[in-house]
Amino acid sequence: MINRMIVANILHRPIRTAVSVLAVAIEVGMVILVVGLCHGLVNEIATRQEGVGADILVQPPNASFLLGLSQAPMPIKIGDKVAELPRVLAVTPVLFVVNATAGLNVIYGIDLASFDRVSGGFVYHHGGPFQAPLDILVDDVYAKANHTKVGDTLTLLSHDFHVAGVVEHGKGARLFIPLATAEDLYGVQDKASIFYVKCTDPAFADETAEAIRKMLPKYSVLPIREYMALMTSNNLPMLNGFISVMITIAVGIGFLVIFLSMYTTITERTREIGILKSLGASKGYIIALILREAALLTMVGILAGYLGSMITRKAVLAAYPTMTIEITWDWRLYAAYLALAGSTLGAFYPALRAAQLDPVDALAYE
Repeated sequence: MINRMIVANILHRPIRTAVSVLAVAIEVGMVILVVGLCHGLVNEIATRQEGVGADILVQPPNASFLLGLSQAPMPIKIGDKVAELPRVLAVTPVLFVVNATAGLNVIYGIDLASFDRVSGGFVYHHGGPFQAPLDILVDDVYAKANHTKVGDTLTLLSHDFHVAGVVEHGKGARLFIPLATAEDLYGVQDKASIFYVKCTDPAFADETAEAIRKMLPKYSVLPIREYMALMTSNNLPMLNGFISVMITIAVGIGFLVIFLSMYTTITERTREIGILKSLGASKGYIIALILREAALLTMVGILAGYLGSMITRKAVLAAYPTMTIEITWDWRLYAAYLALAGSTLGAFYPALRAAQLDPVDALAYE
């Protein structure tokens, strides 16, 4: 009986029901998409760094593990010294060039020969290696997103670059130019932002990293395993804070809309509640009626949020193929939990108020 009453009341007020469901769906969708976007961005960056094939990263003192925040603070001769260490197979310098035109891109200035020794070489989908100073390589994801093909001209950093090749994605950056060209752009000579070090065997990574630390005591030396462990939202306070703020806003939206919806319901159904209480309905029965109605609206909203997040994800990735949105079941369940908790809190006061109505006053209410 109680279920039939709940369903009938929900269907009797379609606009209020639709608004409540939409609010919960927005709450759930915001949590899933914001977290998925942030985690996807961090994990995608980490995966591309791992894809370079190096076992150790060498950065300047006090460098951030968010690669690309510093450009050229290290002499290239440091790489020559590292290459002389036992169990070091290859070392390649990379100069980060940040391009803020038409989006933020970190371009790698690379010495192609040494980069190939560390990474195993690019897989070329089209075209081939650099042939001239203003040649550029783009990965297949960037090429698809920007409709770029071999022979096109890319205007970056106030220079026109000729697309020499389209390569398989996953080797650090999406754009690559010759190291000498990157140095000219920054007005530096024989400088690097990072050194990628490949060992003769990955098992020697920790031992080799320790040897590099002794040689370069003030420098940041990270085995790739440690770098991958650092690349989580828990190690990025600003990102973690952003996620928390967005989740709080989303839960607040759901809480307020359910609160207003249930409060309005009590006002509209005062006489109905009076009739139920005059027929012997207990306070617990009235509270359960209101809370179950809120729970049903929330469950429909959660399902709508799941569907909306999947549709939005597909639309965003279709428009921006370079973005990564990771939607996991852990966060789907957490978003559902937050929605249910917020809705329950939002409906509790209206439910308590309804249970405390006097039957005589409620029956006389107009």
